[in-house]
Amino acid sequence: MPAPVSKSDDPALLGIDGPIATITLNRPAAFNSINLAIAQKLEQLAATIEGDDAIKVLVIEGEGRAFSAGGDLQTIGAAAEAGTVTPVVGELLKHYHAFIEIIRRMPKISLSSVHGSAAGAGMGLAFVTDLCIAADDAKFTPAYAKIGVSPDGGSTVGIVGTVGSRRALQIFLAEDNFTAQQAHEWGLVAKVVPAAELKAATRKLAERLSQNPPAAIAGTKQLVYQAATTPVKQQLDAEEHKIIMAMNTEDFRTAVKKFTSKGK
Repeated sequence: MPAPVSKSDDPALLGIDGPIATITLNRPAAFNSINLAIAQKLEQLAATIEGDDAIKVLVIEGEGRAFSAGGDLQTIGAAAEAGTVTPVVGELLKHYHAFIEIIRRMPKISLSSVHGSAAGAGMGLAFVTDLCIAADDAKFTPAYAKIGVSPDGGSTVGIVGTVGSRRALQIFLAEDNFTAQQAHEWGLVAKVVPAAELKAATRKLAERLSQNPPAAIAGTKQLVYQAATTPVKQQLDAEEHKIIMAMNTEDFRTAVKKFTSKGK
């Protein structure tokens, strides 16, 4: 499936380089906050990536000074004043949550590359991806409770599954913000690097991830995410099914030949 051509003024941009796709949040003047236009574009781009078998890794980054400030409070605030929150936010989240669902289910690894501020749904996006790499100047701000609302945008999906319910409650209700180093200590960030090295370090990690064969990526991701809620026997059966499927690929046969020939 050919990738749609991104225009420089699109709210989100898509770049594809071999097995690595990059989505860039492209509303820098609004700190990449999420409005309907960017939500619709993200859903479209994610569907394109999901359908492209040549892509193994998706990187998500933000243009400008921030990763993402979360929901566009200008739009949402205006809707609140006009009494149209239900249809306005409902339409926004229909598309944005469809985007989140795609990146969680697709048989590819998603990697958020975070610099500057990641607040509200922007923080949620950073941690709902499969892995997150962050600059040492990145700051994560839950934001929701301070304005009287509960989390959205996949925030509870990524954070609770990683840190558990108690730490998640602390993050959402008792933390004004936290650093990349704290997020690393809690298991939310895989690696913290100097801000000047973020792009290069992201590329290096994405390239390492893309070296894995497609069946290994797809099978591992599905097994890991279902493990916490799947009965033991069912999980073991799934492991058996996935590994036998992978062993029937040319990637496996080539790798085994290479491994066994070393001792000869």
